[in-house]
Amino acid sequence: MSDSPNEAVEHYFSANPAGEFRTLEIQVTLAGRDITVETSGGIFSPDHVDAGTEALLMHVPAPPERGNLLDIGCGWGPIALSLAIESPEATVFAVDVNERAIELTSRNARRVGLTNVVTGNAEGVPESVTFDAIWSNPPIRVGKAELHAIMQTWIPRLNPGASAFLVVAKHLGADSFEKWLRTEFGSTHEVTRSANHKGFRVLEVRKSN
Repeated sequence: MSDSPNEAVEHYFSANPAGEFRTLEIQVTLAGRDITVETSGGIFSPDHVDAGTEALLMHVPAPPERGNLLDIGCGWGPIALSLAIESPEATVFAVDVNERAIELTSRNARRVGLTNVVTGNAEGVPESVTFDAIWSNPPIRVGKAELHAIMQTWIPRLNPGASAFLVVAKHLGADSFEKWLRTEFGSTHEVTRSANHKGFRVLEVRKSN
């Protein structure tokens, strides 16, 4: 059911992807729990947990127990659901440009019985909200300008001492992205390579205290 690369460009980053919104169920394991979720065509990695997301979830530390947590580019919700399961007393914001992805993450949170997930687009998150952790498999294929704009929107909203963990495939420019993060945020954040896993880099951007 995976979309082709051309379809990915057309659909994943569209607010309203073309094609019928027809869902199917898949079984996944997130945060140690075996769960059934709904997915659909026209979103990122509709038939499985993407390898980059798996790499991220394998190598991030436990999220803060409380506060505001953020998943940028939530897709059908694997990162947001993992955060919400691990930190039931925190509020997890799951954002995406794709309305279908937002709807699926919302449905999946309800299916799993999670009441601490807030879904929507970036504009729906009040500017006063700051974050105690950000986990993201960011949308590298939107292009550098858009990707950098996304990072410039969210990274400054980390609370002092809080970290963003970002996973990027090496062949999609992880090293140049890491270099840009150091240049853009180096005066206020510490950027380190947290892990390497099967061709993926997990990068940590930690805001200074």
